[in-house]
Amino acid sequence: MESKKFRYKSIDGFNAYRPLTPREEKTASKPIQYHPKQTIQSKPVRPITKNPSAPSLLNTTLPNQQFQTQFNPNRYKKEQKTHQKWSIKRKILTPIIIIFLIFIGVGGWLGSSIVGNLDKVFHGNFFSDATSIFSNTTLKGENQGRINILLAGDSVDQIGHGGASLADTIIVLSINTKKHSAFMLSIPRDLWVNIPGFGWQKINAANDGLGKNFPGYPQNGMGQLEHIVVTDLGIPIDYYSVSDYGAFRDVVNAVGGISVNIQSPDPRGLYDPNAHLKLANGWVNLDGQQALNLARARGDGPGSYGFPNSDFDRTAHQRQILTAIGQKAKSLGFLDNPIKISNLFTALGNNVQTNLSLSDVLKLLSLTKGISPSSMKSFAYCSTLTSGSCSQPVLTDYTDPSSGEEALIPTQGIGDYSQMQQYYNQLIQKN
Repeated sequence: MESKKFRYKSIDGFNAYRPLTPREEKTASKPIQYHPKQTIQSKPVRPITKNPSAPSLLNTTLPNQQFQTQFNPNRYKKEQKTHQKWSIKRKILTPIIIIFLIFIGVGGWLGSSIVGNLDKVFHGNFFSDATSIFSNTTLKGENQGRINILLAGDSVDQIGHGGASLADTIIVLSINTKKHSAFMLSIPRDLWVNIPGFGWQKINAANDGLGKNFPGYPQNGMGQLEHIVVTDLGIPIDYYSVSDYGAFRDVVNAVGGISVNIQSPDPRGLYDPNAHLKLANGWVNLDGQQALNLARARGDGPGSYGFPNSDFDRTAHQRQILTAIGQKAKSLGFLDNPIKISNLFTALGNNVQTNLSLSDVLKLLSLTKGISPSSMKSFAYCSTLTSGSCSQPVLTDYTDPSSGEEALIPTQGIGDYSQMQQYYNQLIQKN
């Protein structure tokens, strides 16, 4: 008889013992003894020994406690559930982690691409880009209520020449910061002007770097062009931006193409074989190359039609393209899409030079966010060569006797730009 109370139990052929329950102890009629479990034939089993252990099929013994722990069914079920949960989590988390890593990589590439092109255009660096976000810049002309930006387009496909090329596009963008309005005024490339230190030439040659530099102006051809616009035409210039014709192509492609309304007096539309351009009247969709061809065409090719005003028609189309680009960029929400921003600044970074800093541009965007591109007005100086309504022409044609070069001069005479100055003053009073 043992001091401890156990009852025999068999599990899957292995012997084991368990303590008696309180109920079994109360119903016992005599002192508790170990009772071998009877089989169906009521055959006695092996007597119980002290500190019992059950022999295994491999002639080894396993302690009862170790055996019960190893084959605990509840523990097995718990481990199985844990394994299933982790398998499900792993299936969900793995693609999320991969997507996150791809996002970080692409985001880093986009960020470096945008910053690199920002620095190309605005001549900055990472530190200046970061501080410009928090800077409170006051733009030139802002306190006076008007900011003028001189836009010039070169005839070459790539800049990097320090302004040494002909400016086939010359436009003044004038922004009224009080009325929240803006207009564009084209300056004809054939205007006859005196380039200091070089002599009388067409104004587009001023951007070729001829003549000399002037204090307070950019130290390249754009500085000389700006000086002539300020002193001769009486238009104050606060900033400049020079781009090659490739900017038309790349920026239009960056915004996904543009739509323009061709309104040629010829019912056939526009045709210029030299510019590889043929467009019907009405609304047309243009890709980058088509927009570039339209910006270049002035109807001087054999068999051309639709350009009765030659270069004046070309400058009108250039202003039309700029307006269409602004409308498309605004409609697509470019500032909310990092990929579109990257594409846009890639085009600008390869094709644009300016004296605007990044902080200047950010301030300019805040001042012009209420101006719709569709509300921007477009103007050109009236000439005796233009057809249609031109009650008071300020320009007329001219042929230089020494060189035979054809140009435009004021109707008041060579070097008298008073009527052109008066025309600008009328524009800023009304717009």
